Amino acid sequence: MERLRKILLIVGIPLATFHSYLVPDAANFQSPEFARIFFWHFPCPIMATLLICMGLYFSMKYLQTHDEKWDIRSSAVHELAMIFIVLTMISGIFFSRIQWGWWWQNDPRQVSFLLVMVIYLAYFVLRTAFTDTGKRATNSAGYAIAAFLPFLFLTFVYPRLPQILGESFHPTDTIMKGNLKGGYAYVTIELMILVSIITNWIYNLRSRAGILELEVENYGHDIQNTRSSTTDTPVVRRISVSDES
Repeated sequence: MERLRKILLIVGIPLATFHSYLVPDAANFQSPEFARIFFWHFPCPIMATLLICMGLYFSMKYLQTHDEKWDIRSSAVHELAMIFIVLTMISGIFFSRIQWGWWWQNDPRQVSFLLVMVIYLAYFVLRTAFTDTGKRATNSAGYAIAAFLPFLFLTFVYPRLPQILGESFHPTDTIMKGNLKGGYAYVTIELMILVSIITNWIYNLRSRAGILELEVENYGHDIQNTRSSTTDTPVVRRISVSDES
């Protein structure tokens, strides 16, 4: 499985990149050749959304079981989600500059996703505020659950409000309306698959490393406790008492 994954990535990424330059330039763009930034922009918010949903599930599992492994998994997916959120913002800003002539134009979609980024940056700030692992995990899980509803509103509801939708330049429901066709659809699917494989690979490495570190730490504590309990046990020796009288 590991070898197949490496082969897919080594072969697939160059092929998908090459394929993206074979599709014709998109119509109705200020710079049609730069419309290909969509291929790299679109997978980022999709992956961020999936990872945040996974983070919600892992956080709920931690609060149910208080098993630190669930906190490690939650932290891992939130770290990856933050990477994709930042990539979404960066690629979106470049798209705005190319298509609309401004790096930042206060588009409702840009503003709402910026707020999402701030909300989940606060998640990591919260984690650094606690040195006790139990308190850090509990408060982080609670924050992740509380942040999920604002995330849903800012991502799916706010940009689609009628009074907001009319002010936005950002295309909405491109896939749902069937506007993604031909070569653009194929390249988008190819890159979604590749990004998903890479994300799954990184998540597995990150979570396994964190769980292994936890097990090593717990093993060290067990050895230390065993040694201390052995040392604290009083030693009783027989003393021969002879009657010298």
